[in-house]
Amino acid sequence: MTTYQLRSDNPTTSDVIEAAKRGSESAWEQIYGSLAGPVTGYLRSRGAADPEDLSSEVFYQVARDIHRFEGDADKFRSWIFVIAHRRLIDARRTASRRPVIADEGAADIDGQGGDVEEEVMANLGTDWMRQVFDSLTDEQQQVLSLRIVADLSLEDTAVVMGKRVGAIKALQRRALTSVKARLDEGGVS
Repeated sequence: MTTYQLRSDNPTTSDVIEAAKRGSESAWEQIYGSLAGPVTGYLRSRGAADPEDLSSEVFYQVARDIHRFEGDADKFRSWIFVIAHRRLIDARRTASRRPVIADEGAADIDGQGGDVEEEVMANLGTDWMRQVFDSLTDEQQQVLSLRIVADLSLEDTAVVMGKRVGAIKALQRRALTSVKARLDEGGVS
């Protein structure tokens, strides 16, 4: 079994991609290991109902369609985030067609209620950041998610969003200006 060395600046190299196309388990482990976290983070930051499950669907599609992929490692990363973006849109469409049924009196898996104080403290920073993020337009949120969470370049973000690089720069600038203004105001209300 061949183990492929990954460059520290780009863990998914063209050699690893080619090996994955040939079915190398080691290459697939490296691809998944380097990209599953950013993909799941992107999906979570975009409000996916079940980001881990959706991330699994993304990598299933990547495995199914990798033989059609042509390009270098940067294009591969961009391709994966295009798939993630499309899966997210599909999941939202599907969810909008289904009624939501509330599960009243739901308990934790072990049948015990959670520690409310611990949950509040753990979510305090997350809730505050979510409020700041939610104050942005959908496109601004998407740009920041792709640029910061997914760590995509301006060019790759433009590919995922189907926009020009200049439009991505403008959206990012407006988003960061908005976030800074919210922070200067003292955060959120």
